[in-house]
Amino acid sequence: MFTSVDGTKVAWPDGAREEIDTILPATGYQPVLAYLAGLAGALDSAGHPGQRDGISLHHPGLAFVGLEWQRSLSSNSLRGVGRDAARVARHLAAHPTRG
Repeated sequence: MFTSVDGTKVAWPDGAREEIDTILPATGYQPVLAYLAGLAGALDSAGHPGQRDGISLHHPGLAFVGLEWQRSLSSNSLRGVGRDAARVARHLAAHPTRG
């Protein structure tokens, strides 16, 4: 798994950087959200996102999709993630963050 994205380059754990044109998330994986640990309240003590229905409880503009039981049994499957993503997108569009 890459450690960061900068424009069209990804950085790998060994420090190597590689030009990319697409990132395609795969299904059937376990979320690894350790990179959010620096955001106070983003993760609970068990490493689960601090969220309700995919919306962060502590960080405006941060949202999640594809989490197990995010809103329903099918939230982390292709069958349900679309509904959750649409809801999260509507919420984010209605509540833009200030930069």
